[in-house]
Amino acid sequence: MRCKYCYASPHEGGDMTLDTIKSAIAMAADDLQKKTPGGSLGVIFFGGEPLLMRDTIAATVRHCRELEHDTGQLFHYKITTNGLLLDEEFLTDADTSEIFIAMSLDGNQAAHDANRVDPAGNGTFERLQTKIEMLLRHKPYSPVMMTVTPQTAKHYAESVIWLYDQGFHYIIASLDYSAGWNERDMKLLGQQYKRLVDWYYKLTMAEEKFYFSPFEVKISSYIFPGSCKAERCELGQTQISVAPNGRLYPCVQFVGDGSDTAYCIGDVKTGIDEEARARLYQINADEKQSCAECAIRERCNHFCACLNKQATGRIDTVSPVLCAHERVVMPIADALAAKLYKKRSAMFIQKHYNEMFPLISLVEDRTAGRTADTL
Repeated sequence: MRCKYCYASPHEGGDMTLDTIKSAIAMAADDLQKKTPGGSLGVIFFGGEPLLMRDTIAATVRHCRELEHDTGQLFHYKITTNGLLLDEEFLTDADTSEIFIAMSLDGNQAAHDANRVDPAGNGTFERLQTKIEMLLRHKPYSPVMMTVTPQTAKHYAESVIWLYDQGFHYIIASLDYSAGWNERDMKLLGQQYKRLVDWYYKLTMAEEKFYFSPFEVKISSYIFPGSCKAERCELGQTQISVAPNGRLYPCVQFVGDGSDTAYCIGDVKTGIDEEARARLYQINADEKQSCAECAIRERCNHFCACLNKQATGRIDTVSPVLCAHERVVMPIADALAAKLYKKRSAMFIQKHYNEMFPLISLVEDRTAGRTADTL
């Protein structure tokens, strides 16, 4: 288990100071060593747009390296960025080149520019073209974070295929569950997933290595019953988010401007409130009343407190949108998996039945001369 701490950068609550970051790291390192002595501590730079504070990010990495030298505590780093401020210097500088980067990009131009605009209201898609090539040249394993809204659902399949063609082979596609989805939108999503079945099937049969989250997660939940529950949101247990004012929260979805006390689980100065952390975790772990009799509850993502908070404002209440989406994607993914299994697809079997596949794949890629990031 790795204990991960999010540093929320430019946010509603202002910018985080280096002193607050250092306090958070010290507290996190202590918490990690109690649970997993010798474990690597993840520092995740997240917020409005972390690269607005790139000097602070570099200073954080330097501080962590000093701790590694002085204490032996290991660190790893991740960042989620919209990519607009990404440049060669950040990707190659000694202080930042080791940071694992995920890019927020919603697909083709029609999809991305629908919601990703600059202060003047102009779409940002065209400004990202050179950034994509640059990122994947330096870090070919970088994932792309794609958000789907009712407005962009009609571009879903085209966007996924476009992202893959650009070189993103690890595609995390998620719905905006807080949006106003309706029955017509869900029907459209089903049509889009069916279009992606052929794409997924052909790539898999050609033994291409890639990951498309909506299908992979549902296929895994069938092959390994209960895996969704076993891997449910570890609310505040393995990852804690730090607000700019130093307050601690169990996920980035809860941070806001740092004024919320209902989901606060401590402060970097006073430490983790173990009672609050345990209470929120238990609320999330308890089966939701609306899901108790559902036949697919063991394969459903309703265990994610962060998703529930985003959609309903509560961690113990599941959004009807989530239920509708799970019932749309699950039978499509199941039929796809059955078809690939019947064909005895080597890539499908390796990906979904061999738990060593990610490591084997990485070794194969390195042997073939592909530059690899540290995952």
